[in-house]
Amino acid sequence: MPEKDTLTKNFLEQEELIKAIQANDEIVLKNLYQENYYKTEKYIVDNNGDIAQAKDTYQEAFIAVWENVQNNKFTPMNQTALNGYIYSVAKNKWLNYLKSSAYKKTKKLDAHEYKIQNKPEEISAEFDEENASKLELVVTNFNTIDEACKKLLEVFYYENKSLREIAAELKITEASARNKKYRCLEKLRTLVQTSN
Repeated sequence: MPEKDTLTKNFLEQEELIKAIQANDEIVLKNLYQENYYKTEKYIVDNNGDIAQAKDTYQEAFIAVWENVQNNKFTPMNQTALNGYIYSVAKNKWLNYLKSSAYKKTKKLDAHEYKIQNKPEEISAEFDEENASKLELVVTNFNTIDEACKKLLEVFYYENKSLREIAAELKITEASARNKKYRCLEKLRTLVQTSN
């Protein structure tokens, strides 16, 4: 019965993979992360997203999967169960984002910014006023977010520190630093949109 042996072998490989993730095996986590990323990136880019959004969404999904594996909330049912699980969590997160009011509001703004970046000679005084008022909204709302978020965003955007450096300072993993930055940025974005 070679087919059964292959299935048993593949299932055991998934079990070993789960144990390695629970042990936080860096090599296994890195390989798992890399081998599943591009499929998610393609899906998001093909569905109204960009590479930065794909990275953030995938990062969030990967962390969610990691937490579920750590808490024994995931049991592999076949030889590709974990890969499929990562992809489906990322896909669902992206679909939820596309359905959200945040996406609908930022879509118009992104299109406007795209035109500006590609045709700088067409920037008008009218846009400068609009841009100044948006910047004022961002600054005002930035001052209302919690200190931890404020510090993280300042260090990343103004001091140009890498996520690796930030993670070392905060004594957390680079993946956690990326996730925190994403959540802080989303908080700020939501505040700006609701006060607009």
